[in-house]
Amino acid sequence: MQTPSERQAYPSHWEADVVLRDGGTARIRPITAEDADRLVSFYEQVSDESKYYRFFAPYPRLSAKDVHRFTHHDQVDRVGLAATVGGEFIATVRFDRIDSRGMSASAPADEAEVAFLVQDAHQGRGVASTLLEHIAAVARERGIRRFAAEVLPANTKMIKVFTDAGYQQKRSFEDGVVRLEFDLEPTDRSLAVQRAREQRAEARSVQRLLTPGSVAVIGVGRTPGGVGRSVLRNLREAGFTGRLYAVNSAFGEGEEGGEVDGVPAYRSVRDIDGPVELAVVTVPAERVPQAVAECGERGVLGLVVISAGYAESGPEGRERQRELVRQARSYGTRILGPNAFGVINTSPDVRLNASLAPRPPARGRIGLFTQSGAIGIALLSGLHRRGAGLSTFVSAGNRADVSGNDVLQYWYEDPDTDVALMYLESIGNPRKFTRLARRAATAKPLVVVQGARHSGIAPTGHAVQATRLPHATVSALLRQAGVIRVDTVTEMVDAGLLLAGQPLPSGPRVAILGNSESLGLLTYDACVADGLRPLPARDLTTGATPDDFRGALAEALSDDACDAVIVTAIPWVGEDGATGSPEGEELAAALREAAAGCPAKPVAVVHVELGGLAEALAAATRTRPDAAAPVPGGEGCAHPSPSSQLRSGREGPHRPAGRPPTATAASAGGPAAQVPTAPAAQAATVPAVAVPAPEPEAGPGPAQAYRIPAYPAAERAVRALAEAVKYAQWRRDAKAPGKVHEYEDIDESGVARRIDELLVEQGDPRGATLAEGDARELLGRYGIDVREALPAPDPDAAVAAARALGYPVALKTTAPHLRHRADLGGVRLDLADEEQLRRAYAELTDAFGKPVELRPVVQPMAPRGVDTVVRAVIDPAAGAVLSFGLAGAPSELLGDTGHRLIPVTERDAGSLVRSIRTAPLLFGWRGSAPVDTPALEELLQRVSRLVDDHPEVVAVSLEPVVVAQRGLSVLGASVRLAPPPARSDLGPRTLPGY
Repeated sequence: MQTPSERQAYPSHWEADVVLRDGGTARIRPITAEDADRLVSFYEQVSDESKYYRFFAPYPRLSAKDVHRFTHHDQVDRVGLAATVGGEFIATVRFDRIDSRGMSASAPADEAEVAFLVQDAHQGRGVASTLLEHIAAVARERGIRRFAAEVLPANTKMIKVFTDAGYQQKRSFEDGVVRLEFDLEPTDRSLAVQRAREQRAEARSVQRLLTPGSVAVIGVGRTPGGVGRSVLRNLREAGFTGRLYAVNSAFGEGEEGGEVDGVPAYRSVRDIDGPVELAVVTVPAERVPQAVAECGERGVLGLVVISAGYAESGPEGRERQRELVRQARSYGTRILGPNAFGVINTSPDVRLNASLAPRPPARGRIGLFTQSGAIGIALLSGLHRRGAGLSTFVSAGNRADVSGNDVLQYWYEDPDTDVALMYLESIGNPRKFTRLARRAATAKPLVVVQGARHSGIAPTGHAVQATRLPHATVSALLRQAGVIRVDTVTEMVDAGLLLAGQPLPSGPRVAILGNSESLGLLTYDACVADGLRPLPARDLTTGATPDDFRGALAEALSDDACDAVIVTAIPWVGEDGATGSPEGEELAAALREAAAGCPAKPVAVVHVELGGLAEALAAATRTRPDAAAPVPGGEGCAHPSPSSQLRSGREGPHRPAGRPPTATAASAGGPAAQVPTAPAAQAATVPAVAVPAPEPEAGPGPAQAYRIPAYPAAERAVRALAEAVKYAQWRRDAKAPGKVHEYEDIDESGVARRIDELLVEQGDPRGATLAEGDARELLGRYGIDVREALPAPDPDAAVAAARALGYPVALKTTAPHLRHRADLGGVRLDLADEEQLRRAYAELTDAFGKPVELRPVVQPMAPRGVDTVVRAVIDPAAGAVLSFGLAGAPSELLGDTGHRLIPVTERDAGSLVRSIRTAPLLFGWRGSAPVDTPALEELLQRVSRLVDDHPEVVAVSLEPVVVAQRGLSVLGASVRLAPPPARSDLGPRTLPGY
């Protein structure tokens, strides 16, 4: 029970910034006694109809008593929240705790009556649904489990807010009023509704930045040069389709109303007559607050802050950055930056280049996000040289507000983006990023390279939540979510080009053909190293002509035994022995013609000293080739129609749902092998291919394109193809993800009660590791049996323990420096009688010290098998993670450990066991007997269930787990309990706090 002082304490943790349905922001906070004037002003702006719906009668104004009641809350039984923009109320919600008769009550009553009022000008923005999420979370915190609401039947908007929320509901109608009652416990449906709304809102907030109808550049100088003038020039030269304005407070009276480079010039955005949807801020950092204030008062929808001098410059700049975000959000505006490079949208409807890039990329279907401006410049330049086009480009700088998560939400449903490339130096919310990435990867490939991954320090200027997980673990979790994780930006571009222009392979079988036997062998070796299954390389000899390449490629593509083709080409040798290069255009046309005849399999080209070929292929992206003619030897390949693809189970591999497959649709059936993470690729970049297929003369949407990427080294082409194979397999697996198994012998409620008791007994808010007996009891209630080990402080106690347990036994030390170190001699096995046990006890104490130091125990022998280790931990940033590996050197020295996010499905458990490099030891390596992997997979699922059901279990370690031919034995266990960490992903939607 809370004291009166505690009941009146201001709950600052209820404050939150939120993104609304239209992409704008609002601040939610508790209503206090100081809000009386704001409440009166807010109420005056609400229509008579909305007032009638709220109070069921005409209610033109609030009385002094009403104002007092609606602004004075005890924050326990009576709570009020307000949504504010610019410091003013736009909506309110309150609850009053009631008893079973509907009368005012206090705890332990667990029901409350809830009521909303939304200003008419802000209705339809999703304000009420967002407030419902937050007031429900507050109610659960205060012990309220159920809401009741009475609504007039004509108030259909409010009824829809309640019915669409996804909670379990009861509805009744009495005395002309609809009464709704619903439990506040989150359900799968309520969580799905919440995340769908989150996606729409955050995507819309990014759309505001990328598709503005008007742009003002603040900080445009009088003379050429400078950042503001450069951005303005780039916008003009890109052909921006909206209205442009140049703004600088230093413009004199004579310049006001004039022009800069043909663009209307103003001293302030407040002086602009028409609407301003996006402002690009380039003034010095000390003048940014004034610019933001003017934009907020003017109703600007989004800000791109290119100005530097913020968190990247030190503590003072970090505080300046916090204040910038707070100021912008107070006006309902989102910020890209500060210290941003800018944004680009190549859509012909927008043609936006609000960045420092002097030359915008060609239009394409790749989305690119970077946190580093320098990397952004390099990637834009490299993609341009390789003939690749972009749909959108976002460089977030310090990403104080808009982040990669937001852009990922936008790309998920963007019809102009087929492949997403992301360069990340930090992941502010790994748990959310993994969730979003998994969903996005089911629709389109997501290729990620992460910088600063070994330093363990977030880049200057980035405010991120700390994670205790090593980078290898984070990388494994991203791969589990379908992310294509690469190590370098060159690998990212290599993979992106193949995925953007080629269908996904239906398996790992690769045909290799070319005019160099040696280059073919190198390609073959690279395929084997990257886990692919290459067919014998076909040597066309150095005298091969373009016609020879055409026929061989068509034949390979027609072969049902291959899933992809790599073409290798070197300078050719003529009949007279002279060396040279075939005409690039002729060879490019031959390859394009053959590939277009069978568009369901990916093709990549490896060329050595054939710059003309790469140039010809790149040039093909800027021309419209004739329709492909029949290909010799290619009768088995034909352009599949969408209907035939559906009948055969094939589909466009990375087109968003609802979009028709193009001529490059991939086949999705067939097996694929697991491929290990690729090593770093070469850093060099060279022109690559882009070979469009015939495009329609007219019609909506971008032209369909078939692009063949070219690489200067076999390893780079193979690595890109291997990533595509792994991703295609993940897509197939994601269609049937498995289920979290239910076990009838699990005592979930009993464990919950026991955990509460143990936390009270410990009394340490930081948590504590359980005693061995308590740990064994807790695990046993989840069907995880830990073999009993009895203490042996002296030889006689050891003999007594052995008699109680039964021979044969093991004698081992539990001292921290010797625990799980059989290699040091701290374990004696298969002791068959008392004599052997006493001898072993003497040997241990003679070798390592006194019993009090060694803490020896006696344990019954387990069947022989493979020693493994199972661990689970709750990371504050990434969430609950399950890990598995072989005990000892494989996991500890070599880092050969697999990881999965909890909860794991039956499919996750099986793939986790097989994910480690030493997995063959479990399946009968070199003639040994296979062990009971189904029992091991069940153990993994039970540990997952324990941690998922009880977030107070913050760490579990089972070591060793001896997996025998039949069954397994858990010989050691450790469990740590602590108050559960906050789960931001299960609470109401909020933006990161500043």
